[in-house]
Amino acid sequence: MAANTSRFPLAVNDVEQQATVLELEPTKDQDFDYSKRAQWLRAAVLGANDGLVSTASLMMGVGAVKQDIKVMILTGFAGLVAGACSMAIGEFVSVHSQLDIELAQMKRDKQRGCNNNEGKQENGGHEEEEEKESLPNPLQAAAASAIAFSVGAMVPLLAASFIRNYKVRLGAVVGSVSLALLVFGWLGAVLGKAPAVRSSARVLVGGLMAMAITFGLTKLIGSSDL
Repeated sequence: MAANTSRFPLAVNDVEQQATVLELEPTKDQDFDYSKRAQWLRAAVLGANDGLVSTASLMMGVGAVKQDIKVMILTGFAGLVAGACSMAIGEFVSVHSQLDIELAQMKRDKQRGCNNNEGKQENGGHEEEEEKESLPNPLQAAAASAIAFSVGAMVPLLAASFIRNYKVRLGAVVGSVSLALLVFGWLGAVLGKAPAVRSSARVLVGGLMAMAITFGLTKLIGSSDL
């Protein structure tokens, strides 16, 4: 009898352990830190939006005074190449500066912690590895910015490449860029768990304002006697 009754506590313990594991598994997903995506997400979304808005604004500005499709496409292509290089270099320098600052701070913290108990070394080493993994990656940020800028800049270029009519071409650029701005704004909000409607509307309004201002000022200056 004693042998049989001793089995029941083990079975109960097994059930309790399984229930504990099942309870902990969804918690890991719920507690996912979306701020870890912030670095590359910021670079990618910023690059895509810049590619869309700056390239489309350049093409609209040139289109305000030149109806030639070749001039418009060449201007957009030059904007794509220059913008992608500028975004990559700027992001690399910026993130590398941030990385240097954080590494210097980690080094100072490590020097201060040398006087602590040696029994905490194992836990401290694990925390140090986690900190290094969370550090920003300059190459990753630069590549994300350049690729995203190029993808965004291709939208107005493709929209205008096969349309000969001047007014239809301008309308195609504005329509395609507006749709792409909504998509990129929504995608960035979803990946970052932010309000999608507000983010998409903010990106769309800003992009349309940039194109309208560039078009209007270029048209004004081009028609004046300078």
